[in-house]
Amino acid sequence: MTVEPEGLRQFQVHRPRLFALAYRLLGSASEAEDAVQETYLRWDGADRAVIRSAEAWLTTAVVNLCRTWLVSARARREAYIGPWLPEPVPTARGELGPLETVEEREQVSLALLTVLERLSPVERAVFVLREAFGYAHREIADMLALTEANSQQTFRRATQRVREGRTRFDISTAQSGALIERFMKAARDGDLEQLEHMLAADAVATADGGGVVNAARRPVVGAKNVARYTAGLFRWVEPGMRIALEEINGATALVVRAEGNALLVVGFDTESEVVTALRLIVNPEKLAYLTRVGEVDDSVVLKGL
Repeated sequence: MTVEPEGLRQFQVHRPRLFALAYRLLGSASEAEDAVQETYLRWDGADRAVIRSAEAWLTTAVVNLCRTWLVSARARREAYIGPWLPEPVPTARGELGPLETVEEREQVSLALLTVLERLSPVERAVFVLREAFGYAHREIADMLALTEANSQQTFRRATQRVREGRTRFDISTAQSGALIERFMKAARDGDLEQLEHMLAADAVATADGGGVVNAARRPVVGAKNVARYTAGLFRWVEPGMRIALEEINGATALVVRAEGNALLVVGFDTESEVVTALRLIVNPEKLAYLTRVGEVDDSVVLKGL
């Protein structure tokens, strides 16, 4: 069966938004694409003559699909080798919707998506629908088969759990890019003293290799240890590798590519001109989406690294 032109048009109008929602719920671009495709198949089989709002129907379908998938995802992530981090997604071309404010950028940050792993599937669904998409609790309750009061209580509980581990953006994109560039130069030069100076005393570096690529299987903690770790890590960067600053998940990140393939993404949390956390993603499966969509034209290539 093929969706008639009007049904297809309606789905295509909402498709980018469905992907943005599914990604925030799952933390995985590949799984989000699968969720959108499955939602399309359900839309294909639905009696659209009785559907009053395509947006409401499609949103409800993808949210509940992701909610179900999160149950099995949690089990897989508990068995995951080493730390689990979200899949990086480029955002300069609007892949996750408009990110014009600090709050909107925070909603898709690697930091927040990592914190969202603390939530139960229903808590995550309520939090994302309310915080990132602005749905009223009455609408959320209808989507998730909850009472309005239950939605409100779930949101308060989720917000409290998120607040405990939330990192806020406090410097501009230009400042962040300059700080990352100085940090990378020090790392490539093996300048441990300069690296420590740019790291918070309790800085943490977390690497996700998924057991596929060699990476630290426990977070590296403390400025001195993180400085040594990053200086050692970037010794493997070879001629021909392209090191650039790109907008990833709403923030400036370091991306290393070779022959068009993304090999490493490093996300930085910064506060008061120092780096408080690094998130390093080297698992090839998690970099496949970034490789497929390619590098944006306005990425900033770091010369001399």
